Amino acid sequence: MGLLDNTLQQYYTGNDFGGYQFTSLDDIITQFQIAYVGEDKIISKIKRTDVAFHAQRALQELSFDTFKSCKAQEIIVPASLQMILPHDYVNYTKISWSDSAGIKHPLYPTSSTSNPFSISQNTDGAYSFPSNFAIGTNMDFSGPLTDPWITDTPYSTTYTGGTTTISDTIGIVSGALTFVQHVFESYGRSESAVNIVWQEVDVTGMAALELSAAGVAQAAATNTIGGTLRFGITGISPNDYNPPEFYNSASNTSPVPSGSSSFNNPYESSIATSPNLNLTPWLQTINGNDGYLEWTNGENSTKTLVDDEAINVSGYDKIYIVIISRGSFSTTSSSGAAVFESLNSTNSIDDIVVTNTTSIATLTSGTDGASVTWNNYSSATPSENQDDYQDDTYWPMEGSRFGLDPQHAQANGSFFMDCASGKIHFSSNIAGKTVILDYISDSLGTDGEMQVHKFAEEAMYKWIAHAILSTRANTPEYVVQRFKKERFAAIRTAKLRLSNLKLEELTQILRGKSKQIKH
Repeated sequence: MGLLDNTLQQYYTGNDFGGYQFTSLDDIITQFQIAYVGEDKIISKIKRTDVAFHAQRALQELSFDTFKSCKAQEIIVPASLQMILPHDYVNYTKISWSDSAGIKHPLYPTSSTSNPFSISQNTDGAYSFPSNFAIGTNMDFSGPLTDPWITDTPYSTTYTGGTTTISDTIGIVSGALTFVQHVFESYGRSESAVNIVWQEVDVTGMAALELSAAGVAQAAATNTIGGTLRFGITGISPNDYNPPEFYNSASNTSPVPSGSSSFNNPYESSIATSPNLNLTPWLQTINGNDGYLEWTNGENSTKTLVDDEAINVSGYDKIYIVIISRGSFSTTSSSGAAVFESLNSTNSIDDIVVTNTTSIATLTSGTDGASVTWNNYSSATPSENQDDYQDDTYWPMEGSRFGLDPQHAQANGSFFMDCASGKIHFSSNIAGKTVILDYISDSLGTDGEMQVHKFAEEAMYKWIAHAILSTRANTPEYVVQRFKKERFAAIRTAKLRLSNLKLEELTQILRGKSKQIKH
C-alpha cells in the first residue's frame, strides 16, 4: 500500500528529485472519482472528461495565488533594454538583477511611462494613411545578413575520393546577397543544393505589392550549365511548408506539412533531394501568375512586377519575402573529386524593393514599434534611479530633501510591461546587467507541470466537488453552499501550509526588529 514504487538507489541515482511532495493531476482526478463519485455518494455519476475540466480550472486558479512559483528565467539585458516574456507567462512575482556576488536587487515597476502606439502623422498633424511605400528590412543588403533575414544551413561535403571539405556560402559580397554553391552528391552531381533566404513582413491592411530587384545568375561555362535565382512572395513560412516539387518521387503530389515522417524540410539545403524550384506556395499576381522574378543562365538585369503583375496580398496579415538559389552542372559522377572540388555556381541579388501600391486603411506607426516616449525613457536615467539625489529636484537647499517620495528613493532600476509587444522594458541603467524574472504560469503548459503539492490536495478535491455541484441542475442550494465553505476553508489551509512559516526563522526576524536604530 506504500506510495513509493522505486528503491532508494533508483531515486538518488536518478534526476527526479523532490517529486514526492507532488501528486499528478491525473491521480487527483482518479482519486476524486473513487472518493466522491458513485452510488450513495454526493455525486452519483459524472464523466471523467467533466472532472478533468474542473480539475484543470482548479489547478489554474490555485496556481495564481496559492501554489508557490518555482519558475524563473535569467537573461543579460541587451542594448535594446527589452526582455521577451516567457512562452507560458501569466504574471510576474518579482523582477530583480543580480550582482557579482549573486545577490538579487529588486527592480520596481514604474507607472510614469509606457510604450504607446505611435501614430504616423502628416506634416499638418493629420493622421497618415500612406501608399506607395517600401516594406521590408535591409533590402539593399547595406547591413549584415542578420535578423529579420533568415538563411538555411549551407550544404557541406567532402566528395568521394577528395580531401577538401567544400561548403556552400550565403553572405553579402560587395553589397549584394551572394550564393556560392557546389554540386550536391544526392543529385547525381548535376545540381547544387537548394539554398534559401527569407524574412517575414507585416502586410496588415495592404492589398497589392510590386517587386523590383537586380539579379545576376551564373552563366554557362566549363562543366557549368548555369544558375537559377528566384525572388518572390509566399504566404506560408518556409519553416512550415514542404513543396512537393522539391522531391523526385512521383507519388509526392500534394504539400507535406513540416515535421511529416515522410519527408524532411526541403529548405534545409543539406537534405533537399531534388533541384526543381517550382515553389508551390508563391502568391499570385493580380492577373493570375506566380508572384516571383527569375534570373537564369547568365542573366544580369533589373526585373520588376508592376501594375497587373502586382502580387495580391489581400487577406494576409503577414507574408514572406523569399529568395531561392540553385546551380546546375554538366559533370557526371565519374569526373573525379578534384573536378567537383573546383566547381561552383554564383548567383547574387541586390536592391530589392517591395512596394505597397494601395492606401493603408488602418492606422500605422512610423516608428517600427518604438514610440518617442519609450525612446526618451530608454536613453535617459529616470528620476527613480537617482543615486545620491544631489540635483536641482532633491538637493536644492543645502541638502534638504523635502517631498522625497519613498517609491523613487532607490537606485536599482525600474521596468514596465508592454502587453502589446509581449516584452518587459527596462530603464537605461539595467543595460548589461543580469536580470531574473520570477513568474507564475497556470501549470497547464506541459504534462509534467500538471501536478499538485500535497499541502493543497484537499483544496483540489473541494474545488472540483463544488464546481460540479454548483453547475448541476436540481442540486439543493444548501449542498452547494456547504461545499463552497469547505472549498474556502481548504484553500485557506493550503495557503497557510504553503507559506512555509518556520517559528525559528520568524523569531530571528523579530529579534532584529527589536534592536534600536543607531545613527
